[in-house]
Amino acid sequence: MTAGWIVGFAIGAVIVLVVVALVVPILALARSIGRAAPLIDEQLKAAEANTAALTGLRTTIDHAEVIVAGLRRGRARLGG
Repeated sequence: MTAGWIVGFAIGAVIVLVVVALVVPILALARSIGRAAPLIDEQLKAAEANTAALTGLRTTIDHAEVIVAGLRRGRARLGG
């Protein structure tokens, strides 16, 4: 009767050890990510600030297309 309890406790201890062995690296990785998160956030904000001027790129392209179309018309009128 006691042999069954010993085997049961041994199996339970092994399962607990396996779960701990799997969870500890996950928690360590989560801690590492948590420590890096502020730096990542700071870099993303810097990237946003550095690329903010690109919002006006469509306007620049539209004006360039109008200018190029005018140049083509001028060239066509001049016979070129």
